[in-house]
Amino acid sequence: MTGSAPDRIWADALLALRLFASDPHGFGGVALRAAPGPVRDAWLDRLRVALNPGAPLRRMPPGIGDEGLLGGLDLAATLSAGRPVTQTGLLAAADGGVIVVPMAERLEPGIAARLAAALDTGRAGPEGAPARFGLVLLDEGRDDEAAPTALSDRLAFRLDLDAVPPRLALADAVSPEVTEAGSEDDPVEMLCTLASAFGIASPRAPILALRAARALAEVGLPGATVTAARLVLAPRAERLPEPAPEPAQESEREETPPGENQERDEREPAPPEDVVLDAVRAAIPPRLLDLLLAGGLRRSEARAGRGGRPEAVARTGRPVGHRAGDPRRGRLDLLATLRAAAPWQTLRGGQAGRLQVRKDDLRIRKLRRRVETTTVFCVDASGSAALERLAEAKGAVEALLAEAYVRRDRVALVAFRGRGADLVLPPTRSLTRAKRGLAGLPGGGGTPLAAGLDAALSVALDVRRGGGNAVVVVLTDGRANVGRDGTGGRAKAGDEALAAARALRQAGLPALVVDTGARGGGAKPMADAMAARYLALPRLDGGAIGAAVRAIR
Repeated sequence: MTGSAPDRIWADALLALRLFASDPHGFGGVALRAAPGPVRDAWLDRLRVALNPGAPLRRMPPGIGDEGLLGGLDLAATLSAGRPVTQTGLLAAADGGVIVVPMAERLEPGIAARLAAALDTGRAGPEGAPARFGLVLLDEGRDDEAAPTALSDRLAFRLDLDAVPPRLALADAVSPEVTEAGSEDDPVEMLCTLASAFGIASPRAPILALRAARALAEVGLPGATVTAARLVLAPRAERLPEPAPEPAQESEREETPPGENQERDEREPAPPEDVVLDAVRAAIPPRLLDLLLAGGLRRSEARAGRGGRPEAVARTGRPVGHRAGDPRRGRLDLLATLRAAAPWQTLRGGQAGRLQVRKDDLRIRKLRRRVETTTVFCVDASGSAALERLAEAKGAVEALLAEAYVRRDRVALVAFRGRGADLVLPPTRSLTRAKRGLAGLPGGGGTPLAAGLDAALSVALDVRRGGGNAVVVVLTDGRANVGRDGTGGRAKAGDEALAAARALRQAGLPALVVDTGARGGGAKPMADAMAARYLALPRLDGGAIGAAVRAIR
């Protein structure tokens, strides 16, 4: 492929725009990651022009309720007419067009479920009105939040325009880049094989890619299948393809019974050509490629099980809908209460101009407050982590401290060396205080890894009991040689470190283990016991660690 990365990204974004505008409901939509500004506005303006004449383009208001989304009772008209009067919901009003969803990363799960159901059925509302629309999910660009997976999985395209400069977006349209591939005799097999090679488990991905390939072929675009794979499959990659196996030696081929190779070829599809894999891999967004090169994502298995913390009922925050309830245990939603009572006035025999409200009609607001995240760094300051390694660890932690400060999250720092562990920095938002604690962090002595993990677990549990979320990041080479009681012995210290790691796993805490050993691999058993994301960095890279921490958040 030719051209710079921003040129290619913008060209692919315009090609995805053309495909989506031709059939919004068929392609589901676009998950658009871009900060507010001229680049995002330019893309949306081009979409408005590319849509069929008369196709509606609606913007979904924040905090919309079921009545506004699906339709329902028009309260003002009902009270005026003395009889139930219904109103058309946003989904039905957008039939044949597009709905733009701002701040999709904060979308209420119930609203996301209704949008997904309408995408599946093409209908919405109590009367099943036609609602064949497409979605544009606007992601403001925060790495610790994302649109609901159940909704974004139904959208064909995922675009990341953060790397596109405004001058390019405001210039004339560029020609889309296409990839000339080999034989495209069976696009279904090629797309399914590519999806498997990149670890994409959802069956919707190759189906949407095939739909895009057919649309590209209809307009005579060469390399339609590979171009569709670049647009649809590349941004969904969960891993990088494994390298092709070495060809068998002649002696090995002679030992294989005749006909067995033919049967194996019939059972297993041939791997995609290198040119196809390279074309799709080149289209992976840089942010996602960094994570894949670092080893992918792993979450604690206990997080979704009994060890998970139930979500506390929010008493303060922004409104995200309403539910039936007692106003003494929440804030009354007056309009929702009146809407619930209005249809029953005829049966209740109410007087003209007076509304009878019963207990079952009462609605209270559902509130959501932002949950604060505390990143607990557990840093190996022992003699096995040489002084220059400790300096690199401090630099990587400082880079993450600056990001946490921007997000108004908190950080804590636990250091272990000698015979135990110390809480160098309690959870704080103060960047100055955090840097001061890092600057005074000494190094040397033994490696009491179990004590360090115990201290990090204690801090994380305190954060959780306070209603926040905690992420544990351990920087160590994994060579424990001091036990919990301060005595030496590698065997005993190693067993205790594994036991402490399993305790973190049982607590259901998302965790990252950064192996700082010169050769790597020493901290891998501990990461497995912790069910943590493992990152081997012989030379610490603050950017790679930051990307991994944002992913496990």
